[in-house]
Amino acid sequence: MGLACALTLAVALTGYLGVQVHRHHQQDLREQDILGAARQEALNFTSVDYRDFDRDSNNVLSGATGDFKTQFAAQAKQLSSLVTANQSVSQGQVLDAGIVRADGDFARVLVVADSKVTNTAAPAGQVRNYRLQLDLVLTGDRWLTSDVSFVG
Repeated sequence: MGLACALTLAVALTGYLGVQVHRHHQQDLREQDILGAARQEALNFTSVDYRDFDRDSNNVLSGATGDFKTQFAAQAKQLSSLVTANQSVSQGQVLDAGIVRADGDFARVLVVADSKVTNTAAPAGQVRNYRLQLDLVLTGDRWLTSDVSFVG
């Protein structure tokens, strides 16, 4: 009788631990997806080449949704003219990213990024530092950026 109880308890405990490990693994995958999407959008947002502006702006738009997508698309033509006139090239690099909040189908991520910017005013280039807050929403099976703001 004691052996049967011990065996039942061991099986139950093993099952419980297995479920916990699976949940933890699923949470890790979710966080990796969120951070990956935020990092990619920040990289796209900070990397622009006047010679390929259409490609670069489409990269931003492909990871965007909602008001951010609408606003970026509306400003793309003006931005293209500005970037082309100044022959601007910005090579972004994401240095770090962390999830502030992730609930259901919403996530807020802080991203630290730098970019080296060359243009007619700075042909040798200047490094610019960005601290971005990205809000993402789960759309289908993809995390898309719904808002980008600059933070301290």
